[in-house]
Amino acid sequence: MIKISLVGDIGSGKTYVSRLFKAPRFCADEEVKKLYKNNRTCFRKLKKKFPKFIKSFPVRKEDLSTIIKNKFSDLKKIGQIVHPFIRKKLKIFLKKNKNKKLVILDIPLYLENNMHEIDDVIIFLKVKKKDVNKLLRKRKNFNKNMLNILRKSQLSLKQKQLKSDYVLVNNYNDAIMKKKVKILKAKILND
Repeated sequence: MIKISLVGDIGSGKTYVSRLFKAPRFCADEEVKKLYKNNRTCFRKLKKKFPKFIKSFPVRKEDLSTIIKNKFSDLKKIGQIVHPFIRKKLKIFLKKNKNKKLVILDIPLYLENNMHEIDDVIIFLKVKKKDVNKLLRKRKNFNKNMLNILRKSQLSLKQKQLKSDYVLVNNYNDAIMKKKVKILKAKILND
């Protein structure tokens, strides 16, 4: 099984491009949403660590944002609670799909959390900064301050690109991206 991970800037289209591969896909963001909504153990751990902010189940994303805005170093503490749950889900996903030719890992902090293995294929999604910022501003929950906080917690784009096996330029054109992904997928499967 080939594990392909997509890395890049926030809003670079990792989730969109991951779907274009038409392969089993693990999306950490979706798993985190489910975790906050359904997992009382995670809730209790977050409530114990942040009793002033986490008051009720399910965990509200706004409460977590308030924690992070209040103290940047608390982002790491949240990660220490949440990441073990997500790693467990990933392990189950990989076991379930072990006989597939390839799987897609849509995990925003894949490199930062040292989740990559030597055989993983890492694809860097390269986008123009102005295009990403324009797209992000359209999101209903856009918050420039939070965006800058999250970017600070990540490797630089240059570092991500250097650690990648391939660079895929995302111009946000559906037809072009489908073609690029099809070509790249074939190349990866044949290497």
